[in-house]
Amino acid sequence: MTSSLIKLLRSLLAIGLCQFLIACTSMQHIDESRVIDTSDSWESTNRSIYDFNDALDKKILIPVSNGYVEVTPKPFRIGVTNFFDNMRYLNVILNNTLQGKIDQSASDIARFVFNSTLGVGGLFDVATPMGLEAHDEDVGQTLAVWGSPQGPYLELPALGPNTVRKLPDFVSTYFLDPFTYWLSFSVTAPVIVLEIVNNRANLLNASNFRDAAAIDPYSFTREAYLQSRKSKIYDGNPPPDNYDDIFDDLEFENEVF
Repeated sequence: MTSSLIKLLRSLLAIGLCQFLIACTSMQHIDESRVIDTSDSWESTNRSIYDFNDALDKKILIPVSNGYVEVTPKPFRIGVTNFFDNMRYLNVILNNTLQGKIDQSASDIARFVFNSTLGVGGLFDVATPMGLEAHDEDVGQTLAVWGSPQGPYLELPALGPNTVRKLPDFVSTYFLDPFTYWLSFSVTAPVIVLEIVNNRANLLNASNFRDAAAIDPYSFTREAYLQSRKSKIYDGNPPPDNYDDIFDDLEFENEVF
């Protein structure tokens, strides 16, 4: 691990500790006013980073992803998606527990065990047909449940939309990823590239929809992301807004095309 990576992890951990201290004052209670803040106090910087990400996406990721879809059979892409979802599932289990969802956590432990063994390391999703539903929990959702404020919306270089509240999830994801301990970087680097390309391929239809429908793609992406986060925090049943949830038409995150 390089010194720069160590510094990054320390910074993210410090942010997480600050969020935790704030959250302790209202633990296990969702304050709706703190869940989603549509203001964009760093919009100028965010737009500059968005433009960089958009150029990177159009010049590199989209062409590579289109080529990946053309030469890779859909069953293989489904297996790759299942594999990476399973590798990240320990983070889901942890945050289920931290949110007090004990029954859901127990179900997800069973899901992880069955998919990791009978599913050949997660390549095959054998748990869903067994009635073990997949869930999506992260540190950002846990902090929201505990009452932590969202903080400003962020556009991260090469990583895309985020919020201050969700930043500590990078730390938990890193330390709960089996690849962190099992394989050297020379081995994991190609695996990381495969994950990035596979994830981008799964989002091709979503980005095409955005580009066709949005007058301002940046604002559309921001609002869709924030609404998606709110939906996840409320486990898919958020309080009604005064406008339609534009993310309803963009549920492509785990769909393989």
